[in-house]
Amino acid sequence: MPRLLRLKENGQKTCYHVMSRSVLDGFPLGDQEKDELVKIIKQFSRLFFVEVLGFCIMGNHWHAVIKIFPDSYFTNDQILDRYKAFYGEDREIADDWYPAIRNRLSNLSDFMKEIKQTFSRY
Repeated sequence: MPRLLRLKENGQKTCYHVMSRSVLDGFPLGDQEKDELVKIIKQFSRLFFVEVLGFCIMGNHWHAVIKIFPDSYFTNDQILDRYKAFYGEDREIADDWYPAIRNRLSNLSDFMKEIKQTFSRY
């Protein structure tokens, strides 16, 4: 579970410090694993309403400073563009799905969950 330190929250962009560590003994994150983690972070940063301001990956844990944008920051067209870029050009979104997708893409917990699950599968 990521640790979250709320810096501010007022319906505007919000910055968080997140940290995630491995439960494995020793230092399981070598150069190859670190490169893959960076790739995954970049991948999901293009889908979610986030900006990664900085990160540091060590041998058994990693830190990041994430700016998350409020759910009203992007239009439906911009959401669709992100979805198509991420999932493929033939991806469509029903009009009644936009509120749930908008909420998910502006949720830091969902962003971290996607990164961690994808990295675990790797």
